[in-house]
Amino acid sequence: MAISTKASAGAMAEINVTPLVDVLLVLLIIFMITAPILAHKIEVDLPQPNKDVIPPSNPPSPINLKIDQSGAFYWNGTPVDELGLKAQLAVIGQQSLPNQPEIQIAADDHVAYEYVARVLADAKSYNLVKIGFNEVR
Repeated sequence: MAISTKASAGAMAEINVTPLVDVLLVLLIIFMITAPILAHKIEVDLPQPNKDVIPPSNPPSPINLKIDQSGAFYWNGTPVDELGLKAQLAVIGQQSLPNQPEIQIAADDHVAYEYVARVLADAKSYNLVKIGFNEVR
């Protein structure tokens, strides 16, 4: 058994770079895989301003549509079922664009998104363009 003794018993000053390179290569591979996923674009259909439409001098009062936690609809405080809601939306959709009242949707925080999505889809199918969102009071 050979024991080597050096004159200076100080710390070893060499750095082993192999583990460092291994870690950097793993990080590089992870970033190469996740970068295309993070750069995926989502198309959003934003409304464009229409400068040809002149706002009416006496705009109609907005309609408050409340959706409670159970998914029940309230049209200006009056309970209405889904068929009644569609009928109301159809009546509003027949009005000309500047005279359409704004539908202000106030959905409860715990309501399923399905109910809000159905209302938005119905409003779109009846060509309603003035839709807003309010807080539930």
